Amino acid sequence: MLIVSLCGALAAAVCFGLSSVMQAVGMRKAGPVSELEPKSLVRAWLTLPFLAGVGLDLLGFGFELVALRHLPLFLVQAAIASALAVTAIAAAVVMKERLGRVEKGAVAAVCVGLALLGVSAGPEGANRAHTDFYAALAACLVGLAVLGAGAGRLRGRWRTMVLGLCAGLCFGVLALAARTLPELDPAGMVREPATYLVAASSLIALVLWTMALSGGSVTTATAAMVIGETVLPAVVGVVVLGDEARPGWVPVAVGGFLLAVGGALALARFGELSGQPSTPASVPGVREPDAV
Repeated sequence: MLIVSLCGALAAAVCFGLSSVMQAVGMRKAGPVSELEPKSLVRAWLTLPFLAGVGLDLLGFGFELVALRHLPLFLVQAAIASALAVTAIAAAVVMKERLGRVEKGAVAAVCVGLALLGVSAGPEGANRAHTDFYAALAACLVGLAVLGAGAGRLRGRWRTMVLGLCAGLCFGVLALAARTLPELDPAGMVREPATYLVAASSLIALVLWTMALSGGSVTTATAAMVIGETVLPAVVGVVVLGDEARPGWVPVAVGGFLLAVGGALALARFGELSGQPSTPASVPGVREPDAV
């Protein structure tokens, strides 16, 4: 099952990475798109490539659930962050995006980091959690929603950074809740508090992520989100749920995690693909992303 779960994590990264490119193709195919014009957004959402991207997102989440059943969170979340490497490669092929030396090196770093994590990761820790664990996650989720609402009043880079980080932390709560689902049977899931935490955290994360992208640098938002969705689950997985590396392989696991996440951060500008307009002109009300 360990090999199957590892394949699930990599498949999830591929699905999420290709989804961004498909959604970008759909938005370009729909013509000029502005987030300030709902009709133009709906037109983009209804294109076949965009709908295919949404389908890939759903498929990727299914693969992620499979991975979370038997792998430590620090490996799964690093693999999910590596979706940016998949996006970068696919964008270079499909959308003729140019990869510089730094970005090619970042893709290589992600691959090496994931390989190191794969060989060093031990078995996952506990799959069940105490009621207090879910109460703590729910409290964190409420706090993140309040913090995000307050951050929406900020201006400039701080607004984008805080909102992106809050969105990433909410995705981290989602991963923690999904990890502790004892079974994937629909009848049983209805009775599990983790199920409702997954639903609530995904909704709040998407709202905060949309706020982060409106009027801010996509690169900054994506980098902050990657940090939030990888570091928190990794730490909680080790400290609370008992995830661990193979005996004697802790330095390798730490190095692999840093390489994979660092490479993903270097590729953060590719988070803008899903929001690209169909022309080089800027979308009204949205700043150009910072250079990586």
